[in-house]
Amino acid sequence: MTADDSFDRLEDEDYPAYTMGRAAEMLGTTQGFLRAIGEARLITPLRSEGGHRRYSRYQLRIAARARELVDQGTPIEAACRIIVLEDQLEEAQRINAEYRRAAESANPTTAA
Repeated sequence: MTADDSFDRLEDEDYPAYTMGRAAEMLGTTQGFLRAIGEARLITPLRSEGGHRRYSRYQLRIAARARELVDQGTPIEAACRIIVLEDQLEEAQRINAEYRRAAESANPTTAA
């Protein structure tokens, strides 16, 4: 792998580029918070060869949403469930929009 390949991977939303300490610092939270949302299975960080947790930008966005809910007084388990439900709703809306577009393409209406 060349230096250019490594740099390109940093642009990947799913590349686990951040250590637990750096992730906690970026989110303004504690490492314990990251462990807690991991234990709640909201995110599953990858592990380095040495066993250290590594987080992607995508995972940090999810963790930031969890922190936002917890900061508003939502218990961590409930915050994790809310985020899962939000994600499911977004996916269902995306699928519905695809079905709608397909149906409109199959049955175009004529303008009067």
